Amino acid sequence: MSVDLDKLMRLEIPVVRQELTPRDIALYALSIGMGRDALDARQLPYVDPLQGPQVMPAMVLVMAHPGFYLGHPDSGVDPKGVLHADQAIEILGPIPGKGTVESRTRITEVIDKGAGKPALILAETELSDGEGRRFARLNRTTFIRGGGGFGGPSEPRNPVPRLPEPQTAPDHVVDLETADAQALIYRLNGDLNPLHSDPELARKLGFERPILHGLCTMGVVCHALLRALGGYRAETMRAVRLRFAKPVYPGETIRSEIWADGRFRALVPARDAVVIDGGLARFDPAPEP
Repeated sequence: MSVDLDKLMRLEIPVVRQELTPRDIALYALSIGMGRDALDARQLPYVDPLQGPQVMPAMVLVMAHPGFYLGHPDSGVDPKGVLHADQAIEILGPIPGKGTVESRTRITEVIDKGAGKPALILAETELSDGEGRRFARLNRTTFIRGGGGFGGPSEPRNPVPRLPEPQTAPDHVVDLETADAQALIYRLNGDLNPLHSDPELARKLGFERPILHGLCTMGVVCHALLRALGGYRAETMRAVRLRFAKPVYPGETIRSEIWADGRFRALVPARDAVVIDGGLARFDPAPEP
């Protein structure tokens, strides 16, 4: 079904306010698998409110989450055709560990790949604290299967260039397991899309079982990046962007291959499947000893 552009552009995406608590911060970190290594004390401030709370920078992906707004009947989109295509985060300032945070989301472009082909919805979210200070910007592309044919532009105004594949072995390889219930835990952050919980719906959409949220996969990979490039120092992570290539099933191990210049990809070794590609991370350099 083609996107109804008029309805989509009239859709009121809610402005969301959230009162952050230490529980929220620990829940997010646990929902992306932090704390699974009980002997790694570097992870404890992220998952134990008594030792933190330290905000995992990738938590900006779920703060004041607007929910599955493309599933609204007035969105002009068939919710069964929605898949997350790519995502970027940029940290603009200190991430608050408590108090009010607010998100404002807007659709910036809608791309038409032709009748019977996909549509791409580009959206931007800005996060601010209780004083109105912006601390993060999120950009995402949503892929709408069969949503093309409405007469829109075929390419974005400012496309992000694809990065060349590294020709050397990665400088870091980080394997992180996901739990069988990972998607069910991650849903508690606010994204209740039933594709991640309903086996019957997942099968109807061509998956053998419910898949992990793309943003949960991104959170796991950001954990790997924070370990490899930031030494678990949250303040060093400045920006991450990536493309979702294939889904991850809960219970699978995600292997992140990371290069020193910030390029990365992720795969599921058990299926020899690349699940994230085109990754680029920016970290502040380590302080001088």
